Amino acid sequence: MSENELVKRLAEDQKTALKAGDKIRVGTLRLLSSELTNKRIELGRDLEEDEVIGVLSKGQKQRREAEQQYREAGREELADKEASEATIIGEYLPEPIDDAALTQLIDVAIAETGAETLKDMGAVMGRLMPDVRGRVDGSVVSARVKDRLG
Repeated sequence: MSENELVKRLAEDQKTALKAGDKIRVGTLRLLSSELTNKRIELGRDLEEDEVIGVLSKGQKQRREAEQQYREAGREELADKEASEATIIGEYLPEPIDDAALTQLIDVAIAETGAETLKDMGAVMGRLMPDVRGRVDGSVVSARVKDRLG
């Protein structure tokens, strides 16, 4: 999904959420729009699809981490808000990859890069991440690649 398509979708969804009185959704969508605009300004050009996914993934990851911290601190109401925001952001990300598909992608990346040891992990990750960004958490991919090479 291109930046322009996503911005239009966010604007439409924001209007719908405003009419419905869904404050969490409105706030989350406004924040996403702002983050995309900031990234565009930072780069000085329109965003590529993988950059858009990167912004969304980063936002979702930040909310998941905040949710975990709030739960550990016993702040359930704040944790629930962060979880809701992460779920809303997830609606704009590509479909997650299942374990079998991820294993296949890892095997292909290892074969294409000729990786044999953990020293080759960077090359495998560099080849793999553009295909899985926004669909699987990077730490999960890293752990799986390390298991395959180790």
